[in-house]
Amino acid sequence: MRLLRSTDLALRVLMRLAVADDSNPTTRDVAADMQVPYTHAAKVVAELQHLGLVAARRGRGGGLAITDAGREASVGHVVRTFEGDGDVVDCEGATPCPLSPACRLRGALRRAQEAFYASLDPLTVGDMVTAPTGPLLLGITQAT
Repeated sequence: MRLLRSTDLALRVLMRLAVADDSNPTTRDVAADMQVPYTHAAKVVAELQHLGLVAARRGRGGGLAITDAGREASVGHVVRTFEGDGDVVDCEGATPCPLSPACRLRGALRRAQEAFYASLDPLTVGDMVTAPTGPLLLGITQAT
């Protein structure tokens, strides 16, 4: 399964903010650290803010901070939220698959997708930034 770019970025932003301590980076800082366009980072940050996982303050002394809910968020939940609940394959699209009535593949792919999410559910964003990841993230952010 391949994640959408926005899902990948959302996870990386949360991880980056989880190790930010009191620095409160801006969206521009995070975009630069993650080497992604500012506009893409801004959309992802806005969605994370809407979900209550990130807090943003404007003006002098402002910036981004991960919330307690963001630090404790299940990685599986974040991935589900950004990826959506759709099937891995679109059997009912513009040209419906003729195998749909008797297909076993769709169910097998759905079970695999659920197993993927289930393996991510117990992991929190906080878990993802323990050593060695957290110190590496700090090194990357301090280098920019």
